[in-house]
Amino acid sequence: MTDPVLTFTPNGIYCPAGDFYVDPWRPVDRALITHGHADHARSGHNRYLATHAALPVMRHRLGDITAEGIAYGEIRQIGGARVSFHPAGHLPGSAQIRIEVDGCVWVVSGDYKTTDDGFCEPYEPVRCHSFITECTFGLPVFTWAPQRDVAQQINAWWQTCVDEGKTALLGAYSLGKAQRLLSLLDPIGPILTHGAVEATNDILRTQGYALPETQHVTPDLDVKSLKGALVVAPPSALGGQWVRRFRNPSTAFASGWMQIRGIRRRRGMDRGFVLSDHADWPGLQDAIRETGAETIYATHGYTDIFARWLRDQGYDAHVLETEFGDDDGAGE
Repeated sequence: MTDPVLTFTPNGIYCPAGDFYVDPWRPVDRALITHGHADHARSGHNRYLATHAALPVMRHRLGDITAEGIAYGEIRQIGGARVSFHPAGHLPGSAQIRIEVDGCVWVVSGDYKTTDDGFCEPYEPVRCHSFITECTFGLPVFTWAPQRDVAQQINAWWQTCVDEGKTALLGAYSLGKAQRLLSLLDPIGPILTHGAVEATNDILRTQGYALPETQHVTPDLDVKSLKGALVVAPPSALGGQWVRRFRNPSTAFASGWMQIRGIRRRRGMDRGFVLSDHADWPGLQDAIRETGAETIYATHGYTDIFARWLRDQGYDAHVLETEFGDDDGAGE
């Protein structure tokens, strides 16, 4: 077998046999994109390849790009590399990218979660020799409660806000997390959305993803007359002038980082709900084990700690420095 299939360059993760990059962070000729978040799908590339489900949001974010769609599981020969995209369970259209050259298989996971949220395409394990994994939450403290329990907590908080005459403002990343939350809400009252969230809602609805009815918060919307409302917005919007239009607001934030009390306090929210679109500690272990890979590259997260733990388990583990960020909200 020829190895390595991938090399690591200043532009990003590169496949010499196919002359393409995966989620490059600097402009390149050909980019294969795992999903539409801004740290993975960047502007400036000459050609893009992503799943059919990921492309509409990418076009909305990046404008007039030269892009081609691919179905999950479809095999594409690019130069000397056989490429296919497989569900990552992170958000609608997200993918792991399988790359095979001369019988050697690598998988670039992008961002992923292994539990099925009932909204996006569920994670699919992919066998490989080498696996590039995120480890955003690569510590034992990050173990997620069942989604139904978190949904009950959020709906109970919303009902309490209604009973106390408050407006419930829920912070969530505009692409993926916000729509997942919307799919979990009980119809306690009207649901209002920030423009960034509603733009994504419109795109996903057009693609056939089921979302409840929402109202875009525009300057002419009389929000104070909509009693019992819940407002979904990017966390960055909850700390500025935008929230002043709402009567007696109570703020909350949904993120895996809410597992850590110190981060909850620094966010300055009234409530924090632990809900992430990334794999938790058990999920990371399950994903790596199911690949059958012997060589693991850990990116963006607790990389040093996680790679050291993997080596203790007998893996050939390395830290891969990338320019991917955190889309779970801590940096917003």
